[in-house]
Amino acid sequence: RSSVPFCASIQVWNLLLKWGGVSRAFSPPRCSCACAQVLVVGCGNSELSEQMYDTGVCQDIVNIDISDAVIRQMQERSGSTRPKMSYLLMDVLQMDFPDAHFQVVLDKGTLDALLADEEEATLVKADRMFAEISRVLQVGGRYLCVSLAQAHVLQKAVEYFSREGWVVRVHQVAGSGGERHCALPVFVYVMTKFRKLPGSAPPILEICPEQQDRPVRLESAERLVAAVKDRQHYALLCSQISKTPCREQVSLDLCDKESGKPRYTLHVVDSPSVKPSRDNHFAIFIIPQGRETEWLFGTEEGRRQLAASAGFGRLVTAALHREQLYEGMAGIQAELSGKVMELAPPGLPARQQVPFLSVGGDIGVRTVRHCDTSPLSGEFVVEDVKGDGTCYFRRLVFLRNRNVVQSEARLLAPTPLPGQKKRRKDKKKPSPSEPPGAIDKSYLCCEHHKAMVAGLCLLGGPDALPGELEVLVVGLGGGSLPLFVHDYFSQARVAVVEIDPSMLEVATHWFGFSQGDRMRVHVSDGLDYVAKLAAEAPAQYDAVMFDVDSKDLMVGMSCPPPAFVEKPFLQKVKTILKPEGLFVLNLVCRDARLKESV
Repeated sequence: RSSVPFCASIQVWNLLLKWGGVSRAFSPPRCSCACAQVLVVGCGNSELSEQMYDTGVCQDIVNIDISDAVIRQMQERSGSTRPKMSYLLMDVLQMDFPDAHFQVVLDKGTLDALLADEEEATLVKADRMFAEISRVLQVGGRYLCVSLAQAHVLQKAVEYFSREGWVVRVHQVAGSGGERHCALPVFVYVMTKFRKLPGSAPPILEICPEQQDRPVRLESAERLVAAVKDRQHYALLCSQISKTPCREQVSLDLCDKESGKPRYTLHVVDSPSVKPSRDNHFAIFIIPQGRETEWLFGTEEGRRQLAASAGFGRLVTAALHREQLYEGMAGIQAELSGKVMELAPPGLPARQQVPFLSVGGDIGVRTVRHCDTSPLSGEFVVEDVKGDGTCYFRRLVFLRNRNVVQSEARLLAPTPLPGQKKRRKDKKKPSPSEPPGAIDKSYLCCEHHKAMVAGLCLLGGPDALPGELEVLVVGLGGGSLPLFVHDYFSQARVAVVEIDPSMLEVATHWFGFSQGDRMRVHVSDGLDYVAKLAAEAPAQYDAVMFDVDSKDLMVGMSCPPPAFVEKPFLQKVKTILKPEGLFVLNLVCRDARLKESV
């Protein structure tokens, strides 16, 4: 029981004041606990009861323990100076008190000690302890259990009391922030006794994170245990990186209090090459919205280079999520200041000012234009983001892999209508989030698209290009690749194969794509379409281009799906090409051995 650190005691008192000794709702008056009778089970020689008594939190306290020596010691220590408090030799598994005798039962580490393992005999003891606590507690009273919240301990307590119809709330009271000496987070389970209702009403399960008064409702015991485990991992992480530099980059999500969805993604990057001084220990870098996929911000090597060039020993980068709203740089700084200090490096001087950095001093612009779900591609969004300078870009992002831009197109600046006067310089400038104009079809955003188009020069030299070309593109996305080929090879006829009809709709409505005499889209599986062509109409294409993503994130190759580069299928691709035809493949493979085999 001594493993529960004393740093939690003051917060336990606060919980007693706020939640203890009440039989009505959830907002007791401050004095309600002072007139409540409190039972402390497994008191040991802890000073908690004495300090609650001396500070006036509550004085009608009964302490029990199974150790005769401990009870005698505590009676001698408190008998004459604390007349309203008693110490009794008694087993929590078989108490002598009458039913409904107490308004509060307080347990500081006793359950943790009792549930040392998951043996059947141990679980039976836990059930007996819970049953006895339930028996002696009044309806509306509360069982407060201070615990390190090992998974099996928390699971057992939550399942038992929620099954009995009690309200279950878990508070984190210590373990991060200023409590650096409490490496393991400490929790208090607040179990409120209600009469068990007939039927199968859903349990009320809540968690109240540290420094947050408003609880978060969860739908199952498993989710509650998982939420506690997240906070345990975070506290241990903060403890570790506050003592030693990070040899590898650490990544974590900070979630929105209301929705539970990720709000910030943080990466902790240490630069051993930076010689520490008073002013360069630690900084926070806010990545502008929409730029988190760029190499400098979205890769380990890029972030390492960013940290070194910034000249700080530890840099925490913060990426902003598209589902969230942010109130400018000042709002983000106010929101993150307390939390990021928990990630501070060892040796940070006390009361050191930590700078917030960004590109151009703002948080960027991101406007979500369209959200939808496809049975094949899952959830996706179309968004407009501001790049460097005044350029805007439209992007298609599949949320199953939110750090990868699936398709991108540059947007043209709005042009004045005929007869419309230009904006005077002294007039108010347009809002940075003002909708840009149409798609710039002359600009290829993706480097691999530039290479794929340039590859068409291999078809026979400059003299051959103006002639008719038959081009097959497998994979539509936003349509920028087939659009460019169509527009800049004026006699090219382009056939596009796309398996997902939702992508044709997105390309048409949001990326300026259109079909015509020289551009046709076939909604079909590329594997089936090529196989059918090989059997029925061989040698008809001058160029076949594969720009198709893999839906399987478990394979180390994100473009194309593995079936597209198997030898029997490549033989079919060769069959549909003319004798001097060209095959162009966009290969994205992070598995070196798989890449070599392809």
